[in-house]
Amino acid sequence: MSSLKAGNAMNQVTSQKPHELLAATLSSEMEAVNSLIQTRMASKHAPRIPEVTAHLVEAGGKRLRPMLTLAAARLCGYEGEHHIKLAATVEFIHTATLLHDDVVDESGQRRGRPTANLLWDNKSSVLVGDYLFSRSFQLMVETGSLKVLDILANASATIAEGEVLQMTAASNLATDEAVYLQVVRGKTAALFSAATEVGGVIAGASETEIKALFDYGDALGIAFQIADDLLDYQGDSKATGKNVGDDFRERKLTLPVIKAVAQATDEEHAFWTRTIEKGRQEEGDLEQALALMAKYQTLEATRQDALNWAAKATDALTALPEHPIRQMLHDLADYVVSRLN
Repeated sequence: MSSLKAGNAMNQVTSQKPHELLAATLSSEMEAVNSLIQTRMASKHAPRIPEVTAHLVEAGGKRLRPMLTLAAARLCGYEGEHHIKLAATVEFIHTATLLHDDVVDESGQRRGRPTANLLWDNKSSVLVGDYLFSRSFQLMVETGSLKVLDILANASATIAEGEVLQMTAASNLATDEAVYLQVVRGKTAALFSAATEVGGVIAGASETEIKALFDYGDALGIAFQIADDLLDYQGDSKATGKNVGDDFRERKLTLPVIKAVAQATDEEHAFWTRTIEKGRQEEGDLEQALALMAKYQTLEATRQDALNWAAKATDALTALPEHPIRQMLHDLADYVVSRLN
């Protein structure tokens, strides 16, 4: 009977998704991070701050970015407590950007719930986001590491820059793959790479290991975003929480469309100009867009790009110490793109 239980337990472990296994491995540290988040999002004088923050923080989410910080620190042998503060810092920065993004994008839903700007107002979302940014800087300063402060301050600036670039490039057919990659590095990969890099820095890792952690986070973030953009056109809406073609309807110029525009005939270019640049969309346009992507096989090309970036992430791990967490990070990179199969 005991061997049967052991077998069931093993099956349960092996059936866990990589981020779930990572969360279980780091559970005690993540509890400390969540406790610190609860404490630091409090406000003695403005109760709306914890109300708005709690609405988003408690809505779920994988907490992937703070887990990456904890994982990197443990992988590099860290035994202190500053990685808890850094993980909370990373989550505060992420939450702040989500609050601001929902205002900019005029979003009505986030993680299956109404957005904060819908439940309260845009002013509350923007100001609470600013408060969380300020809290994040307080936390990172408490670690006493100027290098950590430099990394996370630069990441915050890069994220804001990426969002502004996306706003100006989103519906511009002149946007090419290089600009798209710059946007992705700003809006997504910058915080992934900062999360992993500061974990190595606080652990006193070598420059080679810190560079490897940065490269892993950067490539993982890019693969993650490319996969998300691809799933908008060929994903299961029940699994993704989005309707197929939402990006098209919102006139977002993502990689599958950029690749199609680059190969378009004059007539096809006119179609993209009408639907994306000018926003004059008609019934049947999404089907026409999908047909053009199929014609030039841009969905498959985008999938291959995501796989290549995931491979770069796993390659970066070879410079890091042998450790069970290293394998979990490897599996995580594979999982990010396994959704595309």
